[in-house]
Amino acid sequence: MSGDARPGRFEGRIAMVTGAGSGMGAAVAGQLAADGVRAVVLADVNREAVAAVAERLPAGRAVALDVADAAEVDGAVEDVLREYGRLDILVHAAGVDDPQVKQWIADALVAGRPPGVTDRLTDAAWRRMMRVNLDGTFHVLRAGVRAMRPAGAGVIVVIGSSSAFDTPAGYPHYAASKAGVHALSQAVAKEAIASGIRVNVVAPGPTRTGMAARTPEALRAGFADPRVRGYATPEEIADIALFLASDAAANLVGAVLLANGGRFTA
Repeated sequence: MSGDARPGRFEGRIAMVTGAGSGMGAAVAGQLAADGVRAVVLADVNREAVAAVAERLPAGRAVALDVADAAEVDGAVEDVLREYGRLDILVHAAGVDDPQVKQWIADALVAGRPPGVTDRLTDAAWRRMMRVNLDGTFHVLRAGVRAMRPAGAGVIVVIGSSSAFDTPAGYPHYAASKAGVHALSQAVAKEAIASGIRVNVVAPGPTRTGMAARTPEALRAGFADPRVRGYATPEEIADIALFLASDAAANLVGAVLLANGGRFTA
């Protein structure tokens, strides 16, 4: 539990977290449990990983879920409604990166040349990124709004990325997917608030997750700037996500909170 968790803040509420098998999603699920939710459904494409996280949480229940599959997302949310009668909080943390392209960028950095990624980027790599990051976000937002609209209340928090703003050279498909995530979430936020549903986004910078662990050392070293904060912990990003999910953020709708440790402002 983080230092900012307040037991009882979400007392009795029903929550669901995608990408909960590791990193920021797991941290969000843990803090929701510590903050008094009645139940938190942890969803992840990695069945074993998410089951292990859920076992540590008294209010946790694990489900295997590929957010790129619309039917799976709809079914998982419908299962929550059947079991608990409502869905109050939905945090969407699922997403993918591209380790191969990261290696290309790192190799170019070490060699002192431009990354030269775009002309080598395959259709399959582009579609994978869009299918999981952007299509997956649409599937989750749509299912969440469908679940929450009849109740006239609910909160959805989406994990985006600061890469949507600084658009790293050589990483066009990731930057584009996350920029789409932000715009999609903001458009849905403007619509859904009329039904009492708040949608907001956290846009992390470098964070100590499994994705970061797969980042080549040459790129990780580039983030070690003494003028800014180091890598965030998943718990620090979870704190921001749960602030947005809390009643304290009641007037925040369609916000994109940049959480990059001071690397740049937008």
